[in-house]
Amino acid sequence: MSFRLAITAAALALTGFAADARAATSEDEQAWINLTATGPISGDIVYFAEFQPRIGDGLSRVDTLLLRGGVGVKLSPEVTLYQGYAHVITPVEGGRDVNEERSFQQLNLALGKPLGGELSSRTRLEQRWRSDGRDVGWRLREMIRYEHPLANTEDRLSALVYAEGFAALNDTDWGARGGFDQLRSFIGAEVGLSGSSTMEIGYLNQTINQTGGRTRMNHVASVSLSYRH
Repeated sequence: MSFRLAITAAALALTGFAADARAATSEDEQAWINLTATGPISGDIVYFAEFQPRIGDGLSRVDTLLLRGGVGVKLSPEVTLYQGYAHVITPVEGGRDVNEERSFQQLNLALGKPLGGELSSRTRLEQRWRSDGRDVGWRLREMIRYEHPLANTEDRLSALVYAEGFAALNDTDWGARGGFDQLRSFIGAEVGLSGSSTMEIGYLNQTINQTGGRTRMNHVASVSLSYRH
């Protein structure tokens, strides 16, 4: 009898643990659309500009609008260094929008062509100011990206995967906490368009570390159009 009681108690404990885990993780279905233009300004001076609405809350409304751009210098064919700025709007139902301003420094590296594909990295250091606080938040982002051409595809179709980790470097009065911030993982395809322009389409998983041991997981249909000239 005591053995059966122990098994029952263990089962109840595991059930409670699973329920706590589900309660600690909130999920959402989203769609992100990213429109980007890139190209040279003069000589080795280059630029990029992005417009990105993010539709969330079960695909019912725009919950983030991001405008971002940067000017960079190509130090070599493999290395480009940027200084950029971003404006991020987070609408609040029934209240004032939260606005975030970001200055960032970005290093793009081409890391070679292993296994016939292209491996690259992007390192970004951000300084963040928000309208609901006074502190400056520092955040480091590191992306590793790999794309591999698919055989016998005349339309320049490539398989594409990337992962990007975020780490907050300090605490702020508007909610940032130092340490692991989030992880984005993407799997999909890149399609060649006219000239050097491309479209990327696929699934993005965004896992966000929140306060109080809670986790936010967004399941994102991601579409990115990149105009290169």
